[in-house]
Amino acid sequence: MTLIKNWTLNVLDAFHTFKDEKLSWKSNNQAREHQLKHAQVLAEKALEAELKKRAVQIEHEILLLKTQNDTDLAMFKTKCKQDIKDYKQYLNALDQLKKSIQTSYTHLPEAVAFTIHHHAKHLLNQMWEAKDFEQKMRHEMQLIQFMSTIHEEAHHYLADSGQSAKLPEKTLALIQKH
Repeated sequence: MTLIKNWTLNVLDAFHTFKDEKLSWKSNNQAREHQLKHAQVLAEKALEAELKKRAVQIEHEILLLKTQNDTDLAMFKTKCKQDIKDYKQYLNALDQLKKSIQTSYTHLPEAVAFTIHHHAKHLLNQMWEAKDFEQKMRHEMQLIQFMSTIHEEAHHYLADSGQSAKLPEKTLALIQKH
């Protein structure tokens, strides 16, 4: 029985020693532990303040982007409206060109006037749908050359008083070329 009593006392003694060491360690490190807890609270508050500050900055950036996008969209809509207006004016000019050809070349079959008109419209569409600036300029120059040739030939034909049954040969040659 003394063996059990000794063993129990040793266990209790070891337990008390452990508890004393733990209490001693806590007493010795209590100030440091308090400092760490205080630093943790300060760090959490600083992080919370930084997160709030960053949230405000992000909201401001989002507002700036939204304003910029709204402005860009308004400008794009205005540009599109102007492009549509310009395109309609081009189409009206091409219709006038067709009427001019029909008036100038009364002997010309209607199908030829429609072919010339259709080709001019095709050049306009190529110019309009071109993606890069260089390609757009090339198509625009083709359209200008084509329109100038038509007007020049019509002017010469009318200057000759339309006495001969000439065809707009330069214009038709440009159609074949393209």
